[in-house]
Amino acid sequence: MTHMSIEWEADADLVVIGGGVAGLTAARTASLRGLRVLTLSKGGATDTSTQYAQGGIAVVAPHGDSVESHVQDTVEAGAGLCDAAAVRSIVEGGQAAVAALTDLGAVFDLGRDGQISRTREGGHSTRRIIHAGGDATGAEVQRALNAAGLPVLFGAAACEILTDGNGVQGVLAVSDKGFGVVHAPAVLLATGGLGQLYALSTNPPGATADGIALALWAGASVSDLEFVQFHPTVLYTPGGVGRRPLISEAVRGEGAILVDSEGDSVTAGIHPRGDLAPRDVVSRAIAARMRALGTDHVYLDARAIDGFAQRFPTITASCLAAGLDPSTDLIPVAPAAHYQCGGVVTDTSGRTAVPGLYAAGEVARTGLHGANRLASNSLLEGLVVGERVGAAAAERLGAHTRVTEVSTRTTEYVDRDVLQELMTTHASVVRDGAGLAEALKRLADAVTPSTTASTLSERIAGIEDAALTLAARTLLLAAGARTESRGCHTRSDHPDADPRLRHSISLTLDERGRPQAAS
Repeated sequence: MTHMSIEWEADADLVVIGGGVAGLTAARTASLRGLRVLTLSKGGATDTSTQYAQGGIAVVAPHGDSVESHVQDTVEAGAGLCDAAAVRSIVEGGQAAVAALTDLGAVFDLGRDGQISRTREGGHSTRRIIHAGGDATGAEVQRALNAAGLPVLFGAAACEILTDGNGVQGVLAVSDKGFGVVHAPAVLLATGGLGQLYALSTNPPGATADGIALALWAGASVSDLEFVQFHPTVLYTPGGVGRRPLISEAVRGEGAILVDSEGDSVTAGIHPRGDLAPRDVVSRAIAARMRALGTDHVYLDARAIDGFAQRFPTITASCLAAGLDPSTDLIPVAPAAHYQCGGVVTDTSGRTAVPGLYAAGEVARTGLHGANRLASNSLLEGLVVGERVGAAAAERLGAHTRVTEVSTRTTEYVDRDVLQELMTTHASVVRDGAGLAEALKRLADAVTPSTTASTLSERIAGIEDAALTLAARTLLLAAGARTESRGCHTRSDHPDADPRLRHSISLTLDERGRPQAAS
């Protein structure tokens, strides 16, 4: 442990780490209840995964749909690992959460009848996905929440959650003013996912598993981390790395079909819902077809969709930038890391096992997603659980004393290019035991102690690399322990589901700071 020199301080009743849908919803709710809220965002106002969400929000339709149907679709996609009570609780909260967002000014697309338009996505039994701007739902949600004018400290990264025997006492953060402490009895982790573990992802550059690491370091547990959902249809370009544009599932919902390089259907005979099967099914089908044909992508044929450019303006712009016209060209696509189905273990109000520490959105594991997230349930969860955290945080008022001394641990990291290569090779859509063990060994061999950084960008990069390294180790351990194929976790050496493993695998840190199975 190293004693820290503190250069600035602040006070709050709730610190929100992350400026996406879950974080800003919680911040607004808590503020309306009179709590002093400070949101920390290491990026800018739109540097969130929420901003890039295309498809929409899954919420029960007023006609021809029901909570029971939405619950059933979610549980089916979750492959035996959903918490049914949590699923029902969150699904039931969907309509009120969307109404609150609409009251804030969010505008959703309307149909010819003047009612909110709905589409269908993979795994859903009916059209219940509401959307905005065609395929820019996340951008509209982000705009509406940003417009609420909540206090956000941009360019500030959380280094550590400060705790004592009574739980959370604050946050150690770094900004352009140096290292500082925000004294607070409650902290919400709303940091998004871990897409930057992989060379190819739909996530923004800031999706570096920060919340996973912060929670583990604070003594919380994580669960279902092996279930990384790969979006089956991400725009493929030769040599493309980093964040890649996804081609929303709604495109298939409107009639586009997946074909291989020979023009044959990719999913025929794989699943009753064909191209609208759950994402794990479609991703595996694409991966298998690419291996069989020796190709690095398949195609999405959307040429029969009338008015494609008007319905999907964001996707059209991405395709045109790559020299493609969806109205006349096949769209090359391949799977890429998209969503972390597991995460920090919480209840449906975001509470973790550490008093005062909450998590919501992609970083959390509420039990909604199980082994595979149902399409467009993510914004739903962020809205519903974010609001509940904002209300629950009031229970911590007065439960802290000011931090007088701060010490921080020595962290380790692996070069990000090395880490991404290992994870992409050994922990992608299809894994096996030998590859997972090899990745763990090579990570251990490549570890470098963190060094002193002088600039803010170097300090934030160091925090991110340490978080990615810890998350990679934890994910690999969980994936190695799950000797079966279930949901979006596919083991080529254990291709079938094992009824004995129909339970979540939870991990915490041991006294040396290494991930281990939770007791």
